Amino acid sequence: MHGQVNVETPPGTPFRQATRLQHSFLAIPEKRLLVWMAEHTPDWINSDHLTVVGFAAQLLTGTSYALARGNRAWLLIAIAFLVLNWFGDSMDGTLARVRHQQRPRYGFYVDHMLDSIGAVAMMGGLAVSGFMSPLIAIGLLTLFSCFQSSPILPLTCLVNSACHSGASVRPN
Repeated sequence: MHGQVNVETPPGTPFRQATRLQHSFLAIPEKRLLVWMAEHTPDWINSDHLTVVGFAAQLLTGTSYALARGNRAWLLIAIAFLVLNWFGDSMDGTLARVRHQQRPRYGFYVDHMLDSIGAVAMMGGLAVSGFMSPLIAIGLLTLFSCFQSSPILPLTCLVNSACHSGASVRPN
């Protein structure tokens, strides 16, 4: 049917999880901490709540950077929001995995979109703060966008080509 795209795995083929590469010397203790926190998270909190916390913290970090132009104390507040962003952004997927409630395609998409918007807020805040040249902030945002779009671009091309042909998209 024209205008509809069905992006799915062929019947009988399970969804393949991407391999998570975490090579930092802090990766193992961080993962243990995140799993422990997820196991002790109240049932009424779900991964979507944590995604909102992480995203809001990213926006508030950018706002804090901008406000630091008038008072440097806002830089300390920005650090607190960065920690809160780490918590929300790291815990949303961990909580979903611990509770066996993963939505890998949805989670991947939402995570990348919100990270992109949050990066604009943070670099924008730094650009107006007076602590970073606006040109450097734009350059960093451009580099981030390039790295952020690299895993999305192949899927986008696949879906767009199917949209134009009216075909159903089935990855190899």
